[in-house]
Amino acid sequence: MDIKKSTVQGMYELCEAVRENYLDRARDSAKLTLPTLIPPSGASASTKYSTPMQGIGARGVNNLASKLLLSLVPPNAPFFRLKMDDFVIKDLEAEGDEALKSSIEEGLSAIERAIMTDIEIKADRVAINEALKHLIIAGNVLLFVADEGIRVFPLSRYVVKRDPTGNVLEIITKESISPKVLPEEVQAAILDKLGDNEKDIDLYTYICRKKDKFEIYQEAKGIQIPKTFGTFPLDKNPYIPLRFNRVDGSDYGRGYVEEYYGDLKSLEGLTRAIVEGSAAASKVLFMVAPNSTTRARKLAESPNGAIIEGSANDVSTLQVNKFADFRIAYDTMNRIEGRLQYAFLMNASIQRDAERVTSTEIKFMAEDLEQALGGIYSILSQEFQLPYVMRKMAIMEKNKKLPKLPKSSIRPSIVTGLEALGRGNDKNKLISFLTTINNTLGVEAATKYINVTDAISRLATSEGIDPKGLVRSEDELQAEAEAQAQEQQQQQIQDMAMQAGSKVAGNIPPQSLGAALQEAQNITEGN
Repeated sequence: MDIKKSTVQGMYELCEAVRENYLDRARDSAKLTLPTLIPPSGASASTKYSTPMQGIGARGVNNLASKLLLSLVPPNAPFFRLKMDDFVIKDLEAEGDEALKSSIEEGLSAIERAIMTDIEIKADRVAINEALKHLIIAGNVLLFVADEGIRVFPLSRYVVKRDPTGNVLEIITKESISPKVLPEEVQAAILDKLGDNEKDIDLYTYICRKKDKFEIYQEAKGIQIPKTFGTFPLDKNPYIPLRFNRVDGSDYGRGYVEEYYGDLKSLEGLTRAIVEGSAAASKVLFMVAPNSTTRARKLAESPNGAIIEGSANDVSTLQVNKFADFRIAYDTMNRIEGRLQYAFLMNASIQRDAERVTSTEIKFMAEDLEQALGGIYSILSQEFQLPYVMRKMAIMEKNKKLPKLPKSSIRPSIVTGLEALGRGNDKNKLISFLTTINNTLGVEAATKYINVTDAISRLATSEGIDPKGLVRSEDELQAEAEAQAQEQQQQQIQDMAMQAGSKVAGNIPPQSLGAALQEAQNITEGN
């Protein structure tokens, strides 16, 4: 049955034409890497997929996805920080309420740990790892962050429209469901529209941007599903469309595999040629000259070490002498493999084979990703990490797992990516400078000319740590020094008094000494 183009299904079909070119390239890339990740058009559960002759494509995608996952969502450290607005911090400092500021920071730290715990419980990393594979191969993927966890929509199951600056305007998803899962009030109307051979229906979810919010509802067979209409703030949309490479003015991105499609396809052809050629070359045939005294049948049926009648000159061996050609193909294949290993970061040695990876290793990995992938890590940190954290906070606030935070004064900030790299570079430069001064001028000169408190504060800032309340200020150090000097002075006075008392006591007769001590005690108790 034809449905008017004003329906969600009609809008989806119109957007399919724009998406088709990107989807075709994604399927071609999947054939050389992970064919089952993006199935061909019309694929079903019984579809048989061809396995690539080379495994470098699949290994490269899995390796790069693992590195991105470890950098974007590290398992042993939060990738974000909840920060107070600068004006709020200044007001607290002006009021001198450092205790309240410290209490707020402790509370924010507890909220960060609660969010990371929820990520672990919901096993979000499993879905994120799948999404990253889609990004690397297809260049596009849609995440649906729900209360139960994350759902991954491949490029074949959604369409998206963006404005010229890349902001999302519309998203439409398509999924096949049974009519029995729909509300009873629409089941009868939808069942009437089913064809004779139709068992499942297509459910469309429409997400549209309206000024400062997103509106969402679902539709099937041109009928809007009741109780599915809802709204979300712009920064808390559960549907997060991701791109691997941003293309200006385009609704979709480009995949990483597409950039190296030529090398992968060449490697596939060379590997096939070498495998098939090696199989042919390994086949050995024995030929017996016609009309010879040696009988071919006897030769074939004789066991090893048997004695038969014949002449050795009557028998020859047939082999494919193409070893030189194989060598050229093999060398070419090795060069291509080397380029692909470098492209997919399979030759990087920054990650140890260990259960827990240090924050320093994560920073090095992020830097390596940033340099090798031309800024893709920065794109994902802004288009994935920040919306993902905002959505997780919204879900946990709704479920009473987090206190409601003031939106205007407390916001999450990503502490990985370029920001972390920038702080890391500042730290390295500062450490190098202090080391040079110390080695060149000596410890005394360095202590004399370097402001130690300021240096420690800058090191703390480079690590993303607020030094206030942690690093002692100059006033605190001066006050402590004065207190120590006063304490030493009092101790000296006491020592002098004890020495003087000992001398005087030595001149007092034993009979009078007890009385003098008793009198001193009485005076002390009286005071």
